[in-house]
Amino acid sequence: MFKVFQLCCSYEVAPEQKARKTYDNILTLVKESDVREPIKFLRAREIVHFQRFGEALRMVTEDMDKKNFYAFNPSSCIK
Repeated sequence: MFKVFQLCCSYEVAPEQKARKTYDNILTLVKESDVREPIKFLRAREIVHFQRFGEALRMVTEDMDKKNFYAFNPSSCIK
């Protein structure tokens, strides 16, 4: 799935994954719970965003496959 995401974006790593890694790094350094809790929330939000973008990409790809928008659609060649 991530390879497909890379094809549609010019990023090496999706921005949500970079943000998640940043939050992970902050969580390893910070021990105060009043700082950790908002960072945990932000990290969880980035994970959900990444999942939702992946789902949307999958739905769009499946829809385009059905309509045969691609130059070559292997499913259209099966008889």
